[in-house]
Amino acid sequence: MDAANIVDVVSDFVTLKRAGANLKGLCPFHDDRTPSFMVSPAKNYCKCFACGKGGNPVGFIMEHEQITYPEALRYLAKKYGITIEEKEMSKEDVQRQDDRESMFIVNQWANEWFQRQLHDTPDGRAIGLAYFRGRGFRDDIIQKFQLGFCPDSRDGVMSQDALKAGYQEKYLINDPETGIGTGISIKNDKGRLRDRYWGRVIFPIFTMSGKVVGFGGRVLDAATKGVNVKYQNSPESIIYSKKRELYGLFQAKQAIRKQDLCFLVEGYTDVMAMHQSGIENVVASSGTALTDDQIRLIHRLTDNITVIYDGDAAGIKASQRGIDMLLAQGMNVRLLLLPDGDDPDSFARKHNAEEYKRYLDEHQVDFIKFKTSLLLEEAQGDPVKKSQLVNNIVQSIACIPNEITRAVYIQETAATMQMQERLIASAVTRQIEQSLEEIRKQRERERERKTLERITGETPPPPAEDERIPLPTDIPLPTQESDGTDESVPSPYTPLVENIRNRDALRLEQKERELLRLVIRFGNQPLGTVKDNEGKTSTLSVAQYIQSSLTQDELALSHPIHQRLMDIALSAEQNKEMEQQLINYPDPEINALAFDLATDSEQLSRIHQSTKKSSTEPEIPLSMLVNHIVADYKLEIVGQQKRRIMRQLQDPNLIRDSQRYLQVMTQYKDIKEAEKRLSQHEGRVII
Repeated sequence: MDAANIVDVVSDFVTLKRAGANLKGLCPFHDDRTPSFMVSPAKNYCKCFACGKGGNPVGFIMEHEQITYPEALRYLAKKYGITIEEKEMSKEDVQRQDDRESMFIVNQWANEWFQRQLHDTPDGRAIGLAYFRGRGFRDDIIQKFQLGFCPDSRDGVMSQDALKAGYQEKYLINDPETGIGTGISIKNDKGRLRDRYWGRVIFPIFTMSGKVVGFGGRVLDAATKGVNVKYQNSPESIIYSKKRELYGLFQAKQAIRKQDLCFLVEGYTDVMAMHQSGIENVVASSGTALTDDQIRLIHRLTDNITVIYDGDAAGIKASQRGIDMLLAQGMNVRLLLLPDGDDPDSFARKHNAEEYKRYLDEHQVDFIKFKTSLLLEEAQGDPVKKSQLVNNIVQSIACIPNEITRAVYIQETAATMQMQERLIASAVTRQIEQSLEEIRKQRERERERKTLERITGETPPPPAEDERIPLPTDIPLPTQESDGTDESVPSPYTPLVENIRNRDALRLEQKERELLRLVIRFGNQPLGTVKDNEGKTSTLSVAQYIQSSLTQDELALSHPIHQRLMDIALSAEQNKEMEQQLINYPDPEINALAFDLATDSEQLSRIHQSTKKSSTEPEIPLSMLVNHIVADYKLEIVGQQKRRIMRQLQDPNLIRDSQRYLQVMTQYKDIKEAEKRLSQHEGRVII
């Protein structure tokens, strides 16, 4: 942390210009046309005041490179020549790490070998390169995706070259039991190695950070006759699983982040064709059914996804489960159907880049409009089919975890299908309850499976893929108290609005953020003295005073991450600036929250930005500022309690129960007294 300079780190990716005490440049996280990305050398952090992203050097690298916290530390350590001392690993851990690194090295060697074969050999140029150019791909696209070629030789030319280069056989072949080995070679019954991809053009598959994790090899068009499998993929291993990778993600991650949108297609050439048309925010599921792991990779970069289909109706209907999985993970899903049975590759060959982009912009629709347009025509005049269509849409809506988003789609479905909204809402609620019951049964079966394993020592098979429910386990059922308002607070740390159910929760969150801004700005500053039971005097810091005041009323901050930040601040070093300690705290979630609050210029109130009203007016005492914010927070809690009691008093059943009514009225009187005291303390008048 001490060695990493934010200007050095950001300058590797962004051109910065001096702007007073700070520097500014175009934001690398969104499509920025006027410099809105500010870098503060004094505070050692950066922030875009348009999209809100940024952080300290570690946070910036994590966000920009889409890597984990430890990986970001290693990145910076390498940049500054710092040796990292890590805990001693067991022999098994060391061996497994060596195996992984060796496999990545072999894959990188193979990737370079395939490229040399494509560009530097007569067969590569005449066969492989001619194939790609015949498909309409420019040389810059071929270079961008590092495409290659493996000669049509059964003698194992590549395998022999790998052995001559010193690579061990166990990393060239693949052991399906241990997952060790890349599988670029296959060992036959006679013990000889042959090339897995002979006679094929090669599509390397990269991790998000750019490591070659596997390959896809396609037979050439002239050789496809009588061939059942056109594509040959790397076998499953400790570094590669087809279900966990997305083709083109490495090349697309910056564009996805900037556009805040990801296009999802099916095949390798679909991705390349869209890149050639200037659409770079696109990835492919590589012919597999979409998986949760793949969705999570996309979700790290954006909440918005558009799935592009060709005209194959059977394929579209088969992909419905993938749509529901996307919705279940909180993605905003739009769908697009290409005309005339085209796929993204063939459509690109028929249209120029401008026409392609215009078609994508004009024909994206949400999943309700997509399903109704696809199925409503065949359901016309048939009540049973129309009912099935409605149930199909209801199942998708029930997957959505956000209650407000569900409500919007319920309204839209009711209007589209000309049905009463309450009927759709009731069907959605029943579907959610059924799904939660299925999840409960799944967990019960899993417990039984583990019990059986513990008793017998045998490992029962896991449930089949189609037995697993794509819904998240924490889907909230609709509540009567929710007023249907979505007032989200944009933030680079984990969004709290997913847990907000009504305006009261949002207001309380905002008050807590005001308290935490005090802690970040003034947390270590002394505020006053207190005496304990023995008469000893001690000094309280701002953070300690706020916590003490909350503890006296048996209060705690409502969201766990807020309370965690407060707890960390209370244990922070007193002789160092609180803001820097929290921003550089070795927990990405905590330092992102601290950074967000420290730089949230739009939400910083006037009283926070300066403790002076003007240059001629006296400074507002820190104690007055702290007491004002604490009282305001408590007043919000009391106000919410009063409003809940008022709703109870409107219940006709309560009025008939005189004893219960008297208890509630007593509570109301106490709340009113507390509200009056707090309001007078804060300078307000309650009538």
